[in-house]
Amino acid sequence: MRISPLRRIALAGVAATLLLGACSKSSSDTTAAIAAATETTAAPAATETTAAVSAETTAAIAAETAAAPAGVAADPNFPTKGSGEVQLYNWTDYIDPKVLETFTKDTGIKVVLSTYDSNETLLAKLQAGGTGYDVIVPSDYMVKQMIELGLLQEVKPSTFPNGKNIKPNFLDVYFDNGRNYTAPYMYGTTGISVDTAKVPTPPKSWAEFFNPPAEAAGKLGILNDQVEVIHAALRAVGAKPCSEDVADYEKVQTLLKEFKPKVQVINSDGVIDRMGSGEQVMHMQWNGATHRSKLQKSTLAYIYPSDGMTLWQDNFAIPKGAKNVDNAKIFINWMMDPKSIGTATNFVGYDNGITGSDAFFDAALNTDPAVLIPAEVSSSASAPSPVPACSQKAVDLYDKVWTGFKS
Repeated sequence: MRISPLRRIALAGVAATLLLGACSKSSSDTTAAIAAATETTAAPAATETTAAVSAETTAAIAAETAAAPAGVAADPNFPTKGSGEVQLYNWTDYIDPKVLETFTKDTGIKVVLSTYDSNETLLAKLQAGGTGYDVIVPSDYMVKQMIELGLLQEVKPSTFPNGKNIKPNFLDVYFDNGRNYTAPYMYGTTGISVDTAKVPTPPKSWAEFFNPPAEAAGKLGILNDQVEVIHAALRAVGAKPCSEDVADYEKVQTLLKEFKPKVQVINSDGVIDRMGSGEQVMHMQWNGATHRSKLQKSTLAYIYPSDGMTLWQDNFAIPKGAKNVDNAKIFINWMMDPKSIGTATNFVGYDNGITGSDAFFDAALNTDPAVLIPAEVSSSASAPSPVPACSQKAVDLYDKVWTGFKS
C-alpha cells in the first residue's frame, strides 16, 4: 500500500522543514512561521483545494523516487558478512522485535538491545564512559551536540550500499550535512493525546494542557524529557524554546509548580499502554506512540497545540568506543533497506527517511491524523517546527527548572 499523494505533500514539506530548516538552504514551504525561523525559498502552501496540488504532488512523488544526489559514492570496502553480536542502545519500545529477529536471520548477527528514555540519558551514559554500545539512536539536536563533543564515529552512512535509498531531503541535514555520522531512522512530532470519552473538551494548546480540565487532573502524564517539557512550558507562557530570558523561566517555574500536583506520572516509558488501557486520560505524547495507543482505545485523539510543537528526527549512529563496528555498519545498512525500515514503521507508527519504504506501510497509517498531519495544521503559523540545540545559557536554565520540577 502506498501513501496517498496528499499525505506525501504534507509530510514531505514537514520533513524538509525539519531536515533543511536550520541550515542555510531549505525547500520547505509548510508555514510562514517556520520560514521566518529558517532561510527558505518560499512557495505557496499546498492544500487540497488549490491548483498547486497537482504540481506539488508530482514534485513529492519525484522526491520519493529520486536517487541520492551525485557525488555520494558507495564504499567499496563495506563489510558484507558478519557474526557475533551488535549492541543496540535505543529508545524504549522503539523497534519491532520481529525486525531484529529478521536481521539476525538475514545476517547471522545477534542484536543485544538496551533502552533509554531521553536524549539526555543517552548523552550522560556516553559521557560517563559507556562504551559498550555499537549503535545508538540520538535525535537531531543531540546528533549535532555529540559531533561537537567528539562522541560519534565518522563512518559516512551515505556511502553504504543502501545509502542511495536516503530521501534527498534527509541527506543534507542541518545537524549532519551530507550524512557523515548518521543515517535516518524515524521522524515525528510531540503533542498531546487525550481520551475524548473522559475529557470531552480537550486542550487546544500547551497553555491549556498545563492548566488541565478537571476531568484530567490526577489522571494525566508527562514525558520524562527535560527538553520536550521545557520547550512546551515556554510555549505555554508565550515564550520561545531556547529562550535566554531569565524572566521566561521564572514564569515556567510558576507554571510547573502549579501543574505538578495534577500530574499522575512523569515517565516516557509505558505511555502507549497507559493511555491505551485508560490508566491516564491525557498525556504529553509522541505522535507515533499515540497512533499505537489508539489501536487499543479508539476514543483517543492527538492534539496539535495551537502555540506550537516540536518536529524531531531520530538517527542511527556509531559511538566512539564501539567494539563491533563492522556489525554496526551492517545493521545500519540493513535498516536503510525499504522493506526493513517500512516494516519498522508499521510497528512504531512514525514515517522514516528511506525512499520506497511506503510500499510496505500498513493502511491504518494513512487514515490516522496523528500520523497524517492535517492540512490546516501544516499550513498554519503553529505548524510543527524543528528546535536546534539551545545555547549553553539556555541549557543551564533548562537544567535549573527541570531539577526543581522533578525534586
